[in-house]
Amino acid sequence: MMCPKSVYLFSTSRRIRNNPGLLIAFALFLVAFLVLSFIAPAGVSVAQSGTSPWEQGVKVYNAGRCCDGYTVFSDETSSPGCARLIDMNGYTVKKWTAADGIGYLTKPLPGGSIMSFGGKTTETGNITKVLQFDWNNTLTWSFSGWTDIGGQKSAEAHHDFQREGNPVGYYAPGMDPMVTGGKTLVLSQTRVNNPAISWWQLLDPVIYEVGADGKSTGFEWHAIDHFNEMGFNDTAKWMIMWLGGFWGDYLHMNAISTLGPNKWYDAGDARFNPDNIITSSRSANLIMIIDRKTGHIVYRVGPDYSTNTPEGQKLGQIIGQHNAHMIPRGLPGEGNILVFDNGGFAGYPPVTRGYSRVIEFNPVTLDKVWEYQNPNGSFFIPAGDGHLFYSFFISGAQRLPNGNTMITEGAPGRIIEVTPQDEIVWEYTLGPWQALYRAYRVPPEWVPGNPNAYKNWGSLAKQ
Repeated sequence: MMCPKSVYLFSTSRRIRNNPGLLIAFALFLVAFLVLSFIAPAGVSVAQSGTSPWEQGVKVYNAGRCCDGYTVFSDETSSPGCARLIDMNGYTVKKWTAADGIGYLTKPLPGGSIMSFGGKTTETGNITKVLQFDWNNTLTWSFSGWTDIGGQKSAEAHHDFQREGNPVGYYAPGMDPMVTGGKTLVLSQTRVNNPAISWWQLLDPVIYEVGADGKSTGFEWHAIDHFNEMGFNDTAKWMIMWLGGFWGDYLHMNAISTLGPNKWYDAGDARFNPDNIITSSRSANLIMIIDRKTGHIVYRVGPDYSTNTPEGQKLGQIIGQHNAHMIPRGLPGEGNILVFDNGGFAGYPPVTRGYSRVIEFNPVTLDKVWEYQNPNGSFFIPAGDGHLFYSFFISGAQRLPNGNTMITEGAPGRIIEVTPQDEIVWEYTLGPWQALYRAYRVPPEWVPGNPNAYKNWGSLAKQ
């Protein structure tokens, strides 16, 4: 089933025009997929008989190895946008729509509700509304009142939000996001002028919190206030001063989540207070934890990954990463940080890599616990083990209760579920030219009626 196109590509194109590194990478990506659109590979195994690897649908489904559930994402196949919930066979179970379209990020809530971006895209490339819908597609909550842009009220939402009750936006045992009454953290941006940091006007990341009543809770964090805590060396500071980083978008933060209960804090490490916020700067190759009470950056990985740093020695160079978060308590790998390391082009000075990886690491020792990558694949194979695993922007990862990891490889519009041994046990593609920001696997118990009768995840989760 085809769904309307979201506002995502409009904001993406605006960001790409302001970022020459991304422009080059995006142009190469388009050329590669133009070739793919006219060349069909031989010998690619698909799950649905008679389908091409480029057609939308499920390519692999190993029912005995998967964490069965439903998958929700914002679909971008026409305009204006929608959110879709599919089953393990790729069939649409539910679709949500809105008059102005549903934006590029959709997150699941219990009882069949969802939260999404919506409304319009402002001149800054941000989104005017954060919306909540129930199973019947009824709008049950909406927020657009953080600021005023050109006479229009706007949430100025940028890349992420998170509802109280759950730390990460996906299923965690005993930590359901609140459907009613909960507060919502929103990642945003605002324009700032600070000649001590840059001669350019900067797009500065902001994190704010809004209550269920649509009013500010009083929490607001501005990145520019903590610039000197980010670990930039003289070269990085020079590039931000003279070039505004990537022409003003000097951090381009793309994820926020709370840490939630974790063993590090239980052992006395105050940096990992459950209320603290972990975030990710794509432009700076920087992962940070923000102290919720003081606003200070109390933990970071990067931006320096040189060979004389623990980050460089143990993790290697992280480039343009997305969706960095702490795996919640009760799931395999709990307390470790999971991140989609995009590769591509980012950093001060810029570094490059032509493939992506997903890494899980111990945040205290920085030891790498698990990694998924396929640098030896081909652009000319869009599915399966022969596919080059690479998304130079967007993307994310989710730890599942059976120990598998669901990965959104965003640029080619591909979702895979992989085992700890890196075996692909489920694979879904949107088809050529259909980028996908982030998808989430939804537990069967959150879907009214559980129409496919999948086993509830509560029985799979670590006790």
